[in-house]
Amino acid sequence: MESRAKFLGHAVHPILIVFPLGLLATGVVFDVVYRIWGNPTMAVVAYWMIAAGIIGGLLAAPFGWIDWLAIPSATRAKRIGLWHGLGNTTALVLFIGSWWLRYDVPERPELFASVLSFIGAGMAAFGGWLGGELVERLGIGIDDGAHADAPNSLTTSSAQAAQVHANKV
Repeated sequence: MESRAKFLGHAVHPILIVFPLGLLATGVVFDVVYRIWGNPTMAVVAYWMIAAGIIGGLLAAPFGWIDWLAIPSATRAKRIGLWHGLGNTTALVLFIGSWWLRYDVPERPELFASVLSFIGAGMAAFGGWLGGELVERLGIGIDDGAHADAPNSLTTSSAQAAQVHANKV
């Protein structure tokens, strides 16, 4: 099932999610470093990484929603997509809570702020795994007729039409 939200022939949601996932994970790494060595600079870096990750997550989510709405009802993909969205929304809410608790004094976050980011990272990992299940196992967001010799995504030819043509030749 092809993605409904595309840019230059590629699904937008998977393009955008790498940024928030990377930023939030990096925020957690800096959180851990801060908790181990107590360097306030690491806490400030975590604060800004989390802030950027939240913004990225908020930008990526609507495109996932658009694609989820296009999945046929009463399918495993629709259920997995729902859990994927709920898991990642929960992760985002946890990171928003973590960021909010740091807002007044980002260089000395309370322990609970870090705990929220750690739980958020676990939820994001779970949601990411479900996203992989959607794409790699259930074929959601994959160009119809995708194959090893499909034409460039910037051409007007669909992968499916190219496969049909190749089979005739």
